[in-house]
Amino acid sequence: MRVVPVPLRLCAVLVLVPSCAWAGPDGGESGRPPAAPVGVTAAAGSATSVHVMWNAVPSAEGVDRYEVYRGPTKIEDVPGSQHMVDVTRLKPSTPYVFTVRARDTQGRLGPPSREVRATTPAVAVADRSAPTRPGDLTGRAAGSRAVQLSWSASTDDRDVVSYDIHQGGSKIHSVGGDQTAAVVTGLRPGTHYSFTVRARDAADNLSPAGATIRLTTPGSDDGRATAPADFRATTRLGGDGAYYLDLAWVPPATDGVVTEYRVHLDGTAATSLVFGGTPPRGRATYSFYLGREAGESHRVRIRARLPDGTWGGLSEERTVTTGAPAAP
Repeated sequence: MRVVPVPLRLCAVLVLVPSCAWAGPDGGESGRPPAAPVGVTAAAGSATSVHVMWNAVPSAEGVDRYEVYRGPTKIEDVPGSQHMVDVTRLKPSTPYVFTVRARDTQGRLGPPSREVRATTPAVAVADRSAPTRPGDLTGRAAGSRAVQLSWSASTDDRDVVSYDIHQGGSKIHSVGGDQTAAVVTGLRPGTHYSFTVRARDAADNLSPAGATIRLTTPGSDDGRATAPADFRATTRLGGDGAYYLDLAWVPPATDGVVTEYRVHLDGTAATSLVFGGTPPRGRATYSFYLGREAGESHRVRIRARLPDGTWGGLSEERTVTTGAPAAP
């Protein structure tokens, strides 16, 4: 894992990209193609399908669509408002490589994402038995833009490969067969939603839907549900005689991967950071230079860019003083 600090004047792109420009609205770059999608994942949904997800790409001109590639071949066009797709008609027991590119409303095509790999499982001969329906579906609103769902596992005469999550009559998400929980983001405040879950096996047999759960997101968002948790901030004196700010936090729960954060110092956005490779699911840490003066106090908070492209809530604010003993 590598963490790359990205000053706000610089292009907030993926690691090891040297070009720079003035940032446009919401972090996009005016007059430039959209950045490569980050947080790309791929997981087999059955012996003949793979579920591909990615984080929404901020763009000054807006993203018109995403192009999904299997190896060098474009196989799907996905509307810019979505950031997941089921790639179907694949071969069982076969490894696949996927990348995603964003195209903005001006027609400019951004660079490809990093490659992600998935292998479809073998299909059982003459498997016509569907898994049992998932049970005990429960959920709660997690702020005004997300819900948390959980259910009891289905059984199958062979194996459950994935669970499909439906919002109303539309499939909106998929998780692996070993998971019985999900966080659905990108919802609207003050809105009624209904969710169901279905289990799928390697032969693409789909279970009946479990019980429907109805949830309502609150009309206002205090940001706590999408804010980094257990945020800590301390200062230390480095070997070069300068003071550094050490941060630690737990990433917010989302239905995708959080790769980007913004640090606010004394009420102002001070720096952004992008995790290259595999971002941490557990506790994350980051350090940056403060200066050489002792006795300087600073207020610091942090927020995450969510997979739907919006900024989550700000963490609790911490106050630190260079040269002062760390708080117990």
